[in-house]
Amino acid sequence: MTARDDGPSVLGPLEGEVMRALWTAREPMTVRAVLDALNRGRRPPLAYTTVMTVMSRLAEKDILRRERAGRGYTYEPAVPDEAAIAVRETVRDFGDAAVAHFVDEARNDPRLRRRLERLLREDR
Repeated sequence: MTARDDGPSVLGPLEGEVMRALWTAREPMTVRAVLDALNRGRRPPLAYTTVMTVMSRLAEKDILRRERAGRGYTYEPAVPDEAAIAVRETVRDFGDAAVAHFVDEARNDPRLRRRLERLLREDR
């Protein structure tokens, strides 16, 4: 999934590119694999250490899951899309008030209700 163009992003530009590469792949990837995907047609190319740092920070924020693979790691998304990140950040920042607002909105919006129900069912 890609970020929507009708509002602010919760991810920085490079974070968004990294996440889109991982969401598109639908399988765990190494830093090298993500770097190769991001550098296709890009001039100047990104440095390995730049992408590694971004991915490490995303893992620290629980946006990516990482698992040891040899001397490095493989990474996979811990969230299904950028909207889920925004919901999580809103709930963390505003607590019960945010949850109450989502419940009120879901009562009036069947699509939002289904989306929230799907997020609740996901294996964490």
